[in-house]
Parts: sequence; structure tokens; C-alpha cells
Amino acid sequence: MRLNNKVIIITGSCTGIGKAIAIRCVAEGASVIIHGLEHDLGEAVLDELEKGKAVLHVEEIANPGAPQRLVDLALKTFGRLDAIVNNAAMVASSNLHTTDLDFLRRVLEVNTIAPFALIKAALPYLSKERGCVLNIGSVNAWSGEPNLLAYSVSKGALMTMTRNLGDTLFRESGVRVNQINPGWVLTETEILRKRSQGLPDDWYKDIPALFAPAGRIIWPSEIAAAVVYWLADESGPISGQVVDLEQYPFIGRNPPKN
Repeated sequence: MRLNNKVIIITGSCTGIGKAIAIRCVAEGASVIIHGLEHDLGEAVLDELEKGKAVLHVEEIANPGAPQRLVDLALKTFGRLDAIVNNAAMVASSNLHTTDLDFLRRVLEVNTIAPFALIKAALPYLSKERGCVLNIGSVNAWSGEPNLLAYSVSKGALMTMTRNLGDTLFRESGVRVNQINPGWVLTETEILRKRSQGLPDDWYKDIPALFAPAGRIIWPSEIAAAVVYWLADESGPISGQVVDLEQYPFIGRNPPKN
């Protein structure tokens, strides 16, 4: 029970990685705020969790006041707030030619500005508990797939924000801020995205070793397992860190020192 008695807001937790994080957090003793856009999917997540350990909030995270409403719900329901997981994200294909300014602003609003707003709203209560923030980024933050320009830009900005706040908020308020960058994960959204690109529904059963040395891509539950470390007290004073979670290195070769 590594998260026993902690209260955690998990945005975008009606499906995919966020849902897996919520399930794992409750299994580790936490109470959680489930958040997303789909009421029926959110209710389905609640049905999978221990009764009394979760509450649902359905709203677009970029709506004015939405972050504060999530914080208020946590305090009203559970009386405290120990951590937030900024997982909600807009994943949409685009390149320079297909990205207009309105679209870019929309992606940034959801993927970068909304996490910033939630951190601001939660900070007084996280500081009280010496809590933490975990941002869910993407390996696309480093450069990004050619057809994920706006998404990659938003995740790159999130990564810089994590490092900046991971320094300042820990020094000033005792709140740690870290980020994980998942690689290719088998979520419901990814299955639909690949279907829209013309791939068969079982595309994930035959992945070239170039992209998946394990012969498969990552499961959401494997990302959730890594999340627990960053939310738990066992990660101690570690703050301002960004960790890639993929099957191969992303930043570059590290040759022998001889």
C-alpha cells in the first residue's frame, strides 16, 4: 500500500493510461478523482474501483475554472490533496502545413496550459501535505513524429515546465514536480488513431522489431506501475526529473568511457 491515504487527482482517467493509473493508485491505497469527457466511461471506471475510494468529474480540462473545480471536489470529498497527475491530452495528427494557429492554440490549451492551471490551483493544498505533481508527457517531446507537430510542441513545453517548477516549487513550497514520457502505448485512442490511418484493428499484434524489440508495444498498466514510484514517499526528494519510458534510448548513444 505505497499510496495509503493519499488523495490524487488524475486527469484524463476515463480511458487509457489515465484509467490504468487510477486503478493502480487505488490498489496501492489511494483515493482518486477520476476525470474525463465521457460520463459513461467514467462510471465504468468507478465500477472497477473500491467503493468510496473514487469520485468522477466530467468536464473539458481546458474550460475556465475546470482545474479549480477538480481541486474543490477533492477537498470536499476527501478533505485533502496529496498529488495531481496531469495526464489528459489532445493527441491529433498535424504537420506544419495542416496546423493553423487556432489548432495549435487548442492543443497547447489542453496539453500545456491546463496542466499549468491545475498546478496553480492545487499548490496551496499540495504544499500543506508536501505533495507532488506528476506530468505525463511523451517521448515526442524531444522532437516528435513528423505528423505530430502540434502535439510534440505541447509536450516539449510541458517538459520544460516540469524542470522549471521541479526546481522552484520544491525549494519554495516543498512540492516535487516530475514527468514521465511514455513511448508507444497500446491505448484505446492509439488503436483508433491507427485505424484512421488505414491499419487493421489487429495491427498491434505484428510490430517490427525496429519499433518494438519486445515484439509488442507497452501496456497502460506498465506505465501505471512506474507512476506509483513518483507519487509515493519512496521517491524522496527527487524533483525536476523527466524520465523516458520506451523500449530503446531516445536522447542518443552513450559510448564506453575507455
